[in-house]
Amino acid sequence: MQTDIRSALDEILNQQQLALEDVLDRHFSPDYRQRTNGHWDDREAFTRHARKLREVVASAHIEVLDELRDGNRYADRHRVHVTKRDGTQVVQEVYLFAELDAEGRFACIEETTLMLEGAESDREIGSMK
Repeated sequence: MQTDIRSALDEILNQQQLALEDVLDRHFSPDYRQRTNGHWDDREAFTRHARKLREVVASAHIEVLDELRDGNRYADRHRVHVTKRDGTQVVQEVYLFAELDAEGRFACIEETTLMLEGAESDREIGSMK
């Protein structure tokens, strides 16, 4: 099974009854690394980020605008429409390039985010911990 961003984000943000470690193991390699807006995180830091998102996000709609695969390469442009637990809304557009491991999980993601809607304090929702 090859993962995709919609499946991974849906399980992290909308299926919070699933154990986070199981979700991350299903979609992200043990040596996973991510660069968001120029800042690198390892799997441990990404886990903290995902845990924080689960605290803040009530629900999210993931809208994939473009998606390309070529062997172990994956790229997409997607929007994440977030409803936070306080009722406020955030919309982020994400430009993502990734490499998949032999099992089809994300091994490395490099992404840039653009806030389309939300408070200035929400600008870094894509990397909060």
